[in-house]
Amino acid sequence: MGKRKYLVVAALLTVLWTSNIGVMQGAVEQPALAAYAPSSTALLNQNPVTIVTQEVRTVTGYSSTVNQTDNTPFITASGQHVRNGIIAANWLPFGTKVRFPQIFGDKVFVVEDRMAPQNKNKVDIWFPSTQEALQFGVHRTTVEIL
Repeated sequence: MGKRKYLVVAALLTVLWTSNIGVMQGAVEQPALAAYAPSSTALLNQNPVTIVTQEVRTVTGYSSTVNQTDNTPFITASGQHVRNGIIAANWLPFGTKVRFPQIFGDKVFVVEDRMAPQNKNKVDIWFPSTQEALQFGVHRTTVEIL
């Protein structure tokens, strides 16, 4: 089993085990783990945001389809499961937080994925569906690197 698939299986087993533990102990069913995880925006709102730099880049959208990704379309290049707020950028390290203020205001995105080598200066935002990615289209906009 590949490392990515092992990580996915381990994460799923952890979620299943954690979500069932309250039921096994006779406690009231616990809400999903996501309810406990603060959003990246909430975390940043607790601390002052420092904009390290601003750059104008081409920003596009992608979704979890094999023709837009690799053979594991729901796992990012960093090994994370896709989710709202994930972006692909070859020119920034994994974990870098960015904003697109002209498009998304103060919403914070995190670099967790990569693009094809020819897209070395672009940013790709993950969307849940191909239709949403197509509707987003192509933008040339300011990227704030936090």
